[in-house]
Amino acid sequence: MSYILIVEDEEDIARLVARTLEKEGFKTKLAFNLAEAQEHINKALPDLVVLDLMLPDGDGLELCKYLRFREQAEIPVVILTAKGDELDRILGFEMGADDYIVKPFSPKELCLRVKAILKRVKQTEAPSSVINIGSLFIDPNSLQVKVDGQEVKLTRTEFNLLLALVKAKGKVLTREILLEQVWGYTFEGYARTVDTHVRRLRKKLGPCAEMIETVWGIGYRFKA
Repeated sequence: MSYILIVEDEEDIARLVARTLEKEGFKTKLAFNLAEAQEHINKALPDLVVLDLMLPDGDGLELCKYLRFREQAEIPVVILTAKGDELDRILGFEMGADDYIVKPFSPKELCLRVKAILKRVKQTEAPSSVINIGSLFIDPNSLQVKVDGQEVKLTRTEFNLLLALVKAKGKVLTREILLEQVWGYTFEGYARTVDTHVRRLRKKLGPCAEMIETVWGIGYRFKA
C-alpha cells in the first residue's frame, strides 16, 4: 500500500484529498506546515508528496527542493496550489516537481495523476542495454546519464522524457504523445508541461542539448 504525505494548511482541502486517495486504497498522512511535513518524512519516507506552496511557516518549494536534490531524490512531488501563473508553474518544475495542479481542482483528476505517477515510478522493465550516442551515455537499468564521462543528475521524469525521445529513433513525438508516454495521462491545456521539462533537460545535458530538436508546431525529436 503506497503512503502519500499531504502537506496542506487548509484542513478542509487536506481532508478532502486524503478521503479521495484513501478510497482508492492509499494510506495518507497530513501535515499542515513544513515542520510537520519534515517530521513525517524523517519518521518514514512517503511514496509521494502532495504539496501546497503557500504554507504558514514557509514556501512549499523549499520542501520540494529538499526532496528532489538531497537523499530523497526519488520521491515524486505533486504541487497543489492556488498559484497558477506560468512563472509559478515553471519554477515548480525547475525545483523538480513531477506535476503541478492549480486550485480549484478536481479530486478525481488529482487521484488519476497520482496513480499515473506511482505506476510510472514502480514500473519495472526488463534489463536494457546501455545506450551510447556520441558523448551521451544512458543506462536504463541504473537510470544513470553521463555527458563526456560526467554524471548528469536527472529527475525520474527527466530521465523518462530523454529515454522516450531516444527510443523514438528520430521520429517526431508530439507533446500529447510525450505526456501519455512519460506522465501517463493527457489533459487538455497541460501540453506546455512538456516544454518546461525539455528546457530543463537541455540545460542539464549541456553540449548534448542540441540532440533534442524542436519541431515547431508539432513537438520534439531526438537526433544523434
